[in-house]
Amino acid sequence: MRFLLLNGNGIDIRVNNAKLHVRDGRFSTTEIPEEYVYSPKRMDIDSIIIYGQNGNLTLDAIRWLIKHNVQISILNWDGKLLTTMLPPESTNVKTKFAQYHAFEDEQARVKIAKNFIEAKFDKTLVVLDYLKQRYPEIEYDLAEDFEKLEKAKTIKEIMGVEGGVAYKYWNEFSKAIPDKYDFESRIDSSRRATGAGDVVNAMLNYGYALLEAEGLRAINAVGLDPHVGFLHEMTTSKNSLAYDLQEPFRFLVDLAVLSLIEQDRMEKKDFIRTESYSLRLRPTGAKKLTEEINLWFNKRVNHQGNMTMWSYVMFLKTRELAQYLVGKRQETDFVEPQYETKRQDTSDIRQKILSISYSDWKKLGFSKGTLHYMKQNAKADTPFTLNAHNKERLDKWEKLVANS
Repeated sequence: MRFLLLNGNGIDIRVNNAKLHVRDGRFSTTEIPEEYVYSPKRMDIDSIIIYGQNGNLTLDAIRWLIKHNVQISILNWDGKLLTTMLPPESTNVKTKFAQYHAFEDEQARVKIAKNFIEAKFDKTLVVLDYLKQRYPEIEYDLAEDFEKLEKAKTIKEIMGVEGGVAYKYWNEFSKAIPDKYDFESRIDSSRRATGAGDVVNAMLNYGYALLEAEGLRAINAVGLDPHVGFLHEMTTSKNSLAYDLQEPFRFLVDLAVLSLIEQDRMEKKDFIRTESYSLRLRPTGAKKLTEEINLWFNKRVNHQGNMTMWSYVMFLKTRELAQYLVGKRQETDFVEPQYETKRQDTSDIRQKILSISYSDWKKLGFSKGTLHYMKQNAKADTPFTLNAHNKERLDKWEKLVANS
């Protein structure tokens, strides 16, 4: 999975000589916007995220992107998903009919809804376990909530149990957020509907919008109806099934946001306060968050014997749901695969980063800027993570030193 974020004024996407020409937006007349050119059949972008203020997207460009299986998602000013354009959907009408029948069958609907929430509770524990490793003040016990979920017989009862766990989760999550972020609870949905009041909620809103877009992409690919969910009720203009699918995967967004906060990478200038006193991401903040979420979506997990990206796991799980609905599978399970919660031991990694010289790093063919950023993190007394590519580079350098 790879996102291309476009932001600012004067965004332009058009086709010229069979190639897709993309120009990013800008925020001043002196700024030179980034430009990208993609040749036919060589598109390495899966999704274009438009978080800009104005620009042009031609019909030829839409046709080009759809034919290259690229999703186009437009976000509202508050970071929420406004609309998305998807590649042609599956035309297996039987899948949708099976979905509608399951929705009308209360027992079948409750069973599927429980599967989504069981997976959400499992990943809730993943995040809390992850936090507990660094923040000993975090305390939780969801045993009673799991029992209540098992006994729940209606959607209302399931949502009631889910609400209780959400309250506990965000209460503990907030303990890991420094006071300077002034983090508010996400439990008050009426306040969230009018926009984020703090930077953490602004980041979460944006991240969940990207996750919703990914869910819509998976739903579209397997031929389900995005408006008919099992856990979330049907509401005008709402993608209820996409909201269902978000539940087992929200933890990826939560961990991405937490990672940026722990690294202290978000700055005041990455946000702007609107006339309604809500916070939204500036282009710099949106870029940081998009890149971090993309990193977490691309993390691999052992699933059915293969190392699979989490973004693809979402598709596989959506396909399993479709197969279950039409009777090709006996059960549907969103708990698997399990996520490894052990944090990196960064003490040894910090020393390696601080020891390597810029000249040695450059000899390996890598950017000085990347090493500079890594050294800043290593010197700071804050937690940080290292992606697989940079860790491989460090290991390669260490072997070269050992053999020299």
